[in-house]
Parts: sequence; structure tokens; C-alpha cells
Amino acid sequence: MKMMIDVISEEMMKAFEGAGYDGSLGRVTVSNRPDLCEYQCNGAMAGAKLYKKAPLVIAGDVAKALEGSKIFSQVEAVAPGFLNLKLSEVFLAGFVNGMMAEDKFGVEDPEGKDKKTIIIDYGGPNVAKPLHVGHLRPAIIGESIKRICRYAGHEVIGDVHLGDWGLPMGQIITELAERKPDLVYFDDSFDGEYPEEPPFTISELEEIYPFASGKCKQDEEYKAKALKATAELQKGRRGYRALWKHILNVSVGDLKKNYEKLDVHFDLWKGESDCDPYIPDMVEKMKKDGYAYISDGALVVDVKEDTDKKEMPPCMILKSDGAANYETTDLATIVMREQDYKPDSIVYVVDKRQQLHFEQVFRCARKTGIVRDECSLEFVGFGTMNGPDGKPFKTRDGGVLRLEYLLKDIRDKMEADIRENNADKDKQLSDEETADIAGKAGLAALKYGDLSNQASKDYIFDIARFTSFEGDTGPYILYTMARIKSVLNKCRERGIDVDGLKSVNVPAGKTEKELLMNMAGFNQMIKDASDGRAPHKVCAFIYDLANKFNTFYHDNNILNAEENVRNGFIAELKACLALFEVSIGLLGFEAPERM
Repeated sequence: MKMMIDVISEEMMKAFEGAGYDGSLGRVTVSNRPDLCEYQCNGAMAGAKLYKKAPLVIAGDVAKALEGSKIFSQVEAVAPGFLNLKLSEVFLAGFVNGMMAEDKFGVEDPEGKDKKTIIIDYGGPNVAKPLHVGHLRPAIIGESIKRICRYAGHEVIGDVHLGDWGLPMGQIITELAERKPDLVYFDDSFDGEYPEEPPFTISELEEIYPFASGKCKQDEEYKAKALKATAELQKGRRGYRALWKHILNVSVGDLKKNYEKLDVHFDLWKGESDCDPYIPDMVEKMKKDGYAYISDGALVVDVKEDTDKKEMPPCMILKSDGAANYETTDLATIVMREQDYKPDSIVYVVDKRQQLHFEQVFRCARKTGIVRDECSLEFVGFGTMNGPDGKPFKTRDGGVLRLEYLLKDIRDKMEADIRENNADKDKQLSDEETADIAGKAGLAALKYGDLSNQASKDYIFDIARFTSFEGDTGPYILYTMARIKSVLNKCRERGIDVDGLKSVNVPAGKTEKELLMNMAGFNQMIKDASDGRAPHKVCAFIYDLANKFNTFYHDNNILNAEENVRNGFIAELKACLALFEVSIGLLGFEAPERM
């Protein structure tokens, strides 16, 4: 199904041609003066030089050609040559009815070369560490981009890309050797089967890693041991590989449980280690082709370009001890993905402070030919979630807050608010229902609070604002949906065949027309959000939809309207609810039946 803006533009292009002008001048945009019109066309301004006519004359000719149009109720040529447009209410109602009759509301799956295979690299947790607030943004932004692009019709693969192969692994192994030197994993003469049970629990592992990491910063000898252990692990030392598998199994099981609480799901649980077999051939090719050379003992590739206005360091392929680093594994992962999936795009959802690293990796991948020219490498850098002081979010004692504690704090706040809001109502919520609503509303508050911001922007995490039932928040969206469900349930209680009502009204008033106009923009929003990797566009759409609906709701007595009008109202409520349900699903949360 064509998007509204395309239908309108085609009508305008025909009018320009009918008036004797170039049809390409008829491109239409949403009006930046909604008090004057709904859409506008500035093509007459561009055509003035081409046709040596005053733009107002051209606009007048086009307006005349549009007389009798079934799409516009009003076309006005205004100085110095703008065309102000208002939609026909009959056309608008027909468009929305057509949307609601289509799969995915008329969003068409791309075909041929337009259908892309997209790999989204997001999450990026290090094994052996609990998820904390720093893991929130990549998880929910990446998950939402994945869902949006998939809804838009593309083949999308989400990869967690675990940090499981670098210095943290060497640090854990070194600390285990210090604490439990008698473990069989450290006996080089052992040639039997290693134990199936890990020599640590997830709690012990989560204590060992930060301890070892902190010790590395203070003890150079200890750090040297950890670097050596890392190199030996990567070279295949048998006991270290067995320990590493234990670390991975224990950590991944715990990570999956915590991502499940966020309703974040990965198609691939690949790690840096998975690309290890690709490194030797990749490095050899870079050497053979003359791109890689030794500098200060390390193997590097120059990636600077003549147009660079600031220094661009070489991309380090191997460290001086021969060990791989993040550049190595990111490049080898591209090799692996190219071989396994032949993607059209690889999208990296990572902290924007890693921009230099990925610029080096992208340039190196292009220069050395390990990625096809037709595969785009995209950096979606996200900003920082800050506390009220404007600094990265911390606990009261200055530590990094675990994600599970943050989720609990928000859920508890929502539960308290829900109990307070329902205290005076006749039909009280059960404890079980309250807990369910609080869980869903808490996740909505957290995700919407983040995703409503443009990904690259830093933002202040304000639990009181995010959990509010008013304003641009997740709970406000859910409350609006609960209001719609309540009205529909009352209709059913009156014996109205709600499910059989599918045709919206030809809008009779301003607020009803504005509501339908908003709904009609769904397809365009999906395209913009998908192409721009921009979940905040979905948030903006549903916030506007909620505002338009609530204004319409207060202006109309839906249940007591004349039957035909009431039935059209009910169809509009159903359409609104359906668009809300899909949209919040793209953001990664769901709505309860009541609030």
C-alpha cells in the first residue's frame, strides 16, 4: 500500500503536468504551519526560474488544475507561491480503512535488491560480569532497531557479540591460579578429561573478575601474568581452554536470564572467540597484500586518508606479543559474517565514545578488501545515561548499579503508584494483577524513557519523570491504551458487536480528523524509523497518537453518540489500539489490560 505522502505527491505531480509544468515539482511535504494547512508544496517556487514566471502564477495554475480533486478539500495558492493543501475527509477515511484492512497496515515488504540482510551487533557484555546500567542502552536500542527493521520487511539477525576472548579472561584465569593452584586445569602434565562441573559459581565469578581487574591496575607483575595467560588461552593451552568454557557456560546462562527480564532476545550468541579461527588467514592476507606491517613490535595497517582533518592512528591488527585485540576480533568477525551471511549491512550499536575505534576498523576492512563494497558498515553510537548530577549514572556509594536492581527499583515505584491510583476505585486490583501491571509498566517506563531520546544524545535518568502517568512517558502510553480497552469493554457489555465494526467515520470535527491524520502516517514512520535506525521516531509517533486520541476522547461522547457515528468511533478506537500494540511491540514492551 502506498504511503499517504506518496499518494498526495502523485496527485500534485499530475496537476503540475496538467498545468504544463514539470511533474517533479509536485513533491509534497507535511506543513510546517499546521494552523494554515495540513500539507504544502513549494514546487512553484522552484519552477519560477525554469519557466520564467512568477511563482504565484504557477501555483495558481496548479490550484486550478486540482479543482474537483477527490484527495483535497482545499487547495490555496498564497504569496509568494506556496500551495497550501487540506485533505478531503472522505479520502482520509478511505485511506485509513484501507490501511486497517491490509496486513501490517499496508507496510509493504521490500522486494529484490531493496530487501536487505542486516546484522545488528548489540549488547556486547563481557562474560563473568553482571549486567549493569551501562548495558541498558545497547540492549534496548539494538533490540528495537532489530524489531523495526524486521517489521519493515528485511532479514535481520541480532548478535550479542560477547566479550569472551580478551584480557578479562586472562585476568580470571590468573586469579583462579592464585586462589586454587591445585586445580587440574593448571597441571600441564594432565591429559585426562576435565571436570564437567565448573570450579566456581556465578556469584564467585562475579567477585573474581573485578578483583582481578583492579589488581592488574596496581600490580605490574600480576598484569604481566594476566597478559601471558590471555595469550596462552588464545594460542590453545588446553587447561585454559577448559576453564574458559566453564566461564562461558556459567556466564551466558546468567546473561540470558537477565536479558529475558528486559525482553531482549538475540538470534546469535557469538563471541569474540568465534572469530578466532579466521584470524590467521586474515592476518596472512593483509601481510601478503602489503597492507600490514610491523610498527613498534605490533602489526598495523595505515587507515589515514588525505581528507582527514585530525590524526587517524593506524589500526592495530596484532599486539607486540602476538595476541589479538579488539580491532583484530572485530575485523575477523566481519570476515566470519561475510562468509556466513553475506549481509547488506552490519549495524553496530555501541557507545559513541568508541567512534574512533570503529572508524579505524571500518576503514581497515574497506582498504584490505575483507568486506564487499556493497555491504554498508554502520555505526549507531549511543550517548550516556546520566544521573541527576549530569554524570554517568552511579549508585549512592559511587558504584555501577546492576541492571537487575535498576529494574526492581522501577518496578517497585510503579507498583506503589498503581496501588495509590487504584485506592479509591470500586474494583480493586489483586496483588497478582498489581504485580503484573507494575512489571509491564516498569519496563515500559524504562524502555520508553530511553528510546524516546535520539540514540546519540546523553540523557538524565529521572525515575520520577519516567514513571509518571502524564507527559511523554511509557506509563502515559499504556494508560491511554487501557482507556481505549475500557471503552471497548463497555461497548461489549452493552451488546455492541465491537469485532464486526471496521469502518471509521468520515471525520466530522477537527479532533477526529487530526486523529485519523496521525494514524495515516504510520507507514511513513516505519520507513523513516527503519532507514534511520531510529526508535525515537516510533516513540514520537505514539506520543502524538496518544495526545490526539485523548483530545478526541474528551471532545466526543463515544458511547452515547448516534448509532452510525458511534460505530465509526468504535472502529477508530480499534484502529488506534492496533497501531499502539504494534508500535510498543517494536519498542520492546507490552500493555496490561488495566492500569
